[in-house]
Amino acid sequence: MSQEEIYMAAGFGAPVPRGSKPALIVIDFSYGFTDTTYPTASEAGDQIAATNRLITLARVKHVPVIFTVIAFNKAEQDALPWLKKATGLKALEEGSRLVEVDGRLDRAPGDAVVVKKGASAFFGTNLSAHLTGAGVDTVIMTGATTSGCVRASAVDAVQSGFNVLVVGDACADRAQPPHDAALYDIGQKYGDVIDAVEGSSYLKSI
Repeated sequence: MSQEEIYMAAGFGAPVPRGSKPALIVIDFSYGFTDTTYPTASEAGDQIAATNRLITLARVKHVPVIFTVIAFNKAEQDALPWLKKATGLKALEEGSRLVEVDGRLDRAPGDAVVVKKGASAFFGTNLSAHLTGAGVDTVIMTGATTSGCVRASAVDAVQSGFNVLVVGDACADRAQPPHDAALYDIGQKYGDVIDAVEGSSYLKSI
């Protein structure tokens, strides 16, 4: 059996419903992940441009746009087990440029910015409550990194009761193999992997 046949036989890969109340979540497109002068970053210019096209449509349709960033204080830098494994992330210090949303993004003053301490945008944050309070049923995700924070957020989003759409060509990673593997895994188990064209069509249909 092929890989696709194995997953299909196991009952994975079914399509995700497109709800009538989506939100666009832009995950960790902060300078620490988008400015390649920092070792934690990857090239994300095309992905940011694709995200901005989705943001423009979201504004027209009054769809919430939510940004996330990772930021640690000194005590967290010294204590969190994750930072003992991924030591490079200690550079994401509160108040530094690395934790600012990339200025190339079309961020509006009223957009929520969720500050997180782990990979998932949902773990230890008020994001789920924010979305539920706004009546959101579907989340559209872009951001970085695909194999880290995007995948973790997709898993927690579906476990929190939301339909998940991940825009593959609006997600960035440090290397192609983990990017591709993460999108494949998301697409089989947690949400639909779409492109920015399909994402745009969905937003236009709202």
